[in-house]
Amino acid sequence: MMDQSRNSVPAMPSRHGIDLDRSRAIAAAIGRAIKGDPQPSPERWQAIGQALMQGDPLMDDVVAWLYDDTTSHSRGEKRAQFQTAVDAGIDTIAEPAPALHALFAHVGTRPAWVDDTLLERGARVSHRSGMAGLHILRDVALMGGYQAAAINKTLVATGSLERGAQRRLAETTSWWLDCTGVGALERFGAGFRNTLNVRFIHALIRRGVQDKPDWRSQDWGLPVNQTDMASTQLGFSVIFLLGTRVVGVPISRADGHAVMHLWRFIGWLMGVDERWLAEDEQDGRRLLYALLLSQAPPDESSRQLGRALMNEPLARPYPNFAKLRARYIQARANSITRLFVGRRGMRDLGLPVWMPPWYPALAAPRNIIYHTGARLLPGGLRRAERAGRQAQIDQLHALFPDRTPGIHRPVLS
Repeated sequence: MMDQSRNSVPAMPSRHGIDLDRSRAIAAAIGRAIKGDPQPSPERWQAIGQALMQGDPLMDDVVAWLYDDTTSHSRGEKRAQFQTAVDAGIDTIAEPAPALHALFAHVGTRPAWVDDTLLERGARVSHRSGMAGLHILRDVALMGGYQAAAINKTLVATGSLERGAQRRLAETTSWWLDCTGVGALERFGAGFRNTLNVRFIHALIRRGVQDKPDWRSQDWGLPVNQTDMASTQLGFSVIFLLGTRVVGVPISRADGHAVMHLWRFIGWLMGVDERWLAEDEQDGRRLLYALLLSQAPPDESSRQLGRALMNEPLARPYPNFAKLRARYIQARANSITRLFVGRRGMRDLGLPVWMPPWYPALAAPRNIIYHTGARLLPGGLRRAERAGRQAQIDQLHALFPDRTPGIHRPVLS
């Protein structure tokens, strides 16, 4: 396990609540959806600050074993053992290392609260959201998340600013599709296996970035820390649910609870501590609001990442009317972002402030009619699920023509 005290860093880095006025403005939309006072208690606020210095002990120990050159196996052999344990189970490895055994003993024992019926329902709701759901994930959760400058520091440190927004978007979309497949979170399902692979990559990043001489733990905390992992996980649930409803996709309270349950389990597999795994939407909104207060305000990295994602459609390999289609998709995305982050958020992200939220205004009535009809017609919900899922897969192919959900190992950074 990494020694988090070796640099004598404080219990809470300086970014924690560094600009509460700006953070509250960014989190205002979430705050309005919370019943009662959204402000975190002193105890929760203290815990969030301390979680900025906490990683993922089980997977961090696996990475420490990987880099331990005193063992009899090479690094490549150890990496192969980890992948074998992911794909075939820890029982297929003779005398696994203690760190490897501890990790897979943990993930191999489901928490008592996991409900397969809710997992399937949450997956089907995700399918039914269709392209509206992907728009919210891309243009609100991902783009809006770039306002959190401290999280961006890890992307800068790993060189991801230069690697291209399309690759990051495609890998994230592909992983999301894997996780939201029906049955995907069974032990050897695509979502289960690929989430462990992503968790492993996060631990590699945590170790590599923390060891860089210019990484300032006293200011930013650990790379890929518990607070930031929890914030990201809630983007896939809380932001997804709020945003899709705003653009006209009706999601009932029961369906919303199922989506929250789905991502609670995914977060657990990803190594998020159980205290940061929300049980229902209100709990999730309250937690996300508090976590957003801990983020550093936007900076130049927010603008660099925002502009890169804004221009991502221009690089897609469209077969017909490529330039015109790319410009339309770019304008559509900007209009969705504008509705949720406002003028100041657009400016902070380097996006055109003049862009009105025209697409949500056009899409919401159409989505309401379509989804209401699906609920009223016999078999309509299942047809909407199939059509929505196919649209999501087609979107992945637009980003990565040779990518098929469920058969790859994503690399997120």
